[in-house]
Amino acid sequence: MTETVSMNLKVNEYANRVLGVIKEKFGLRNKAEALDRFADMFGEEFVEKEVKEELVSQMVKDCEEWEKKHNFKRKMTIKELDALCGVNV
Repeated sequence: MTETVSMNLKVNEYANRVLGVIKEKFGLRNKAEALDRFADMFGEEFVEKEVKEELVSQMVKDCEEWEKKHNFKRKMTIKELDALCGVNV
């Protein structure tokens, strides 16, 4: 099992019903497990579970190219880093 984090959440009635249905459908013990299951089912649309080695290698390569291009004359801004990594701001 992975590391857990304690949270105190307030959800609307619809989210509560969805978690209740997921809990019953998969025979889970509580709504916290239902929320974990929901994140497992749909989370990768937003966040990768594990960073892939090729992604890290590509980021390092891109940063090294940027540093060569600018001869270490200035620091990269957060906006430039986001653009380099393909993050939509």
